[in-house]
Amino acid sequence: MTELTRDQVAQMVDHTLLKPEATPADVQALIADAERLGAWSVCVSPSMLPIETSVKVAVVCGFPSGKHTSAVKAAEAAESVRLGADEIDMVIDVGAAVADDVDAIEADVAAVRAACEGAVLKVIIESAALTDEQVVGACQAAEAAGADFVKTSTGFHPSGGATAHAVRLMRETVGDRLGVKASGGIRTAEAAREMIEAGATRLGLSGTEAVLDGWTEQAG
Repeated sequence: MTELTRDQVAQMVDHTLLKPEATPADVQALIADAERLGAWSVCVSPSMLPIETSVKVAVVCGFPSGKHTSAVKAAEAAESVRLGADEIDMVIDVGAAVADDVDAIEADVAAVRAACEGAVLKVIIESAALTDEQVVGACQAAEAAGADFVKTSTGFHPSGGATAHAVRLMRETVGDRLGVKASGGIRTAEAAREMIEAGATRLGLSGTEAVLDGWTEQAG
């Protein structure tokens, strides 16, 4: 892999704040950090919209359980786009993936895709809760429904967050047709590098500055 600069890594980052107790002041601090660090976007909860920033705005949908109806997810995504979201990170019904019901996953993603045309759609599959075969099926369903990215994790599931194995499997499944976002538990430059080398093209980070500082130290 060609060595990436700190700025190039920053442009792969969705600088994220999704804690339930987050305040508008916290989001403003997140925005200031994202702009200062050169991140690609901020990723926030839909209730925080609208916000003003020079970076992209990503918003979660059906988060974190995915156990909302497709109609509710579609409405949430559409409202977020109306309020300024550039990107939507939706959670599938993970139970559908566990049950190998790929048709249900595809229909769920398709409903959100139709509701947010023009926005980038990332599909969170909660890879740590799935077998390899279920990861592949969920990614294939997301691609068939028109997703732009598949994403490992919410960061809230007890099974864990991103792993290099899951990212590699997701990349092998979608090829170069979709982006792959690694998110959940990535706190060091070493972990970020592992995800990128496995095929991630986007990183969901809450501790972005620490990861970027570590990247600079490694390069030095």
